[in-house]
Amino acid sequence: MSEKIKVGIVGGAGYTSGELLRILINHPAVSIDLINSKSNAGKPIGSVHQDLFYSELYFTDSEAWSECEVLFLTTGHGEAVKFMEKNELPERLKVIDLSHDFRLAEKSKSGNKQFIYGLPEMNRDKIKEAQYIANPGCFATAIQLGLLPLASHNLLNDVYTTGITGSTGAGQSLSPTGHFSWRANNIQAYKTLTHQHVGEIGESLSALQNGNKPAIHFVPWRGDFTRGIFISSQVNCSVSLDELTAMYVDFYKEHPFTYLSQNDIHLKQVVNTNYANIQLEKNGDQLVIHSIIDNLVKGASGQAIQNMNLIFGLEETLGLNLKANLF
Repeated sequence: MSEKIKVGIVGGAGYTSGELLRILINHPAVSIDLINSKSNAGKPIGSVHQDLFYSELYFTDSEAWSECEVLFLTTGHGEAVKFMEKNELPERLKVIDLSHDFRLAEKSKSGNKQFIYGLPEMNRDKIKEAQYIANPGCFATAIQLGLLPLASHNLLNDVYTTGITGSTGAGQSLSPTGHFSWRANNIQAYKTLTHQHVGEIGESLSALQNGNKPAIHFVPWRGDFTRGIFISSQVNCSVSLDELTAMYVDFYKEHPFTYLSQNDIHLKQVVNTNYANIQLEKNGDQLVIHSIIDNLVKGASGQAIQNMNLIFGLEETLGLNLKANLF
């Protein structure tokens, strides 16, 4: 490995790549060597990611992957599979894919290349030894972080969960439900019980429960704000709240970005950060687990950089000590 890790980004014009750039520009252990975007080649990155107006970096159509040590794929779903099939990649090159393409076990291989599911709170040791990472989905991250401690004690059977996400979760391309005039003062349920992240959630929880796969009943919502995900998951659980609190604290004690709060949580605590915050509430045998993240950071780009840190033996939090804008 060189003195600084040489980073490349493929698909450099979307919200996810913008967040990668925002964080990586200030990461002390990397240099950004390639930002591939055929539609923007030759333009400064600030012409698309306007918060990076001061940067001297440019988009390129270069395919010099061999000069990089790690490649982030921020392409649309289905495009990462094509990229891996099309390109002969150097054996030393690490790949972190932020799409849905390689997250499920049955789809986790590209030829002889095995992708590891990149949820550090569950797979940190495997990630450290991995060459190819499938970064988890944003809803999947928020829901799983709320449920992993319960699954580790085989306490999950039926999970009823709702979650609301900001408009950035829909991507940067225009869509009817992404316009300000539609989103403002408006919410909507979508993909009720059929969201694509349910599969990866089920696989993770099943793995922790020795094959006992809980039923996940998920209703996602579109919110009238730009960033963040707020999840509320409800399960039947006879374990006392004090025991559950100890269980969660113990499970996450060595994971620097996930916290259990003793107070009511709200989105502004985590927006623009790589943190997840969790709150437990209990009434009789009904347990509700609230969990919050920034969909673009812990739910995408921040988690991808966290995975990069682990792969290269860096401090897990390096470059990711980001503060929320509470006011």
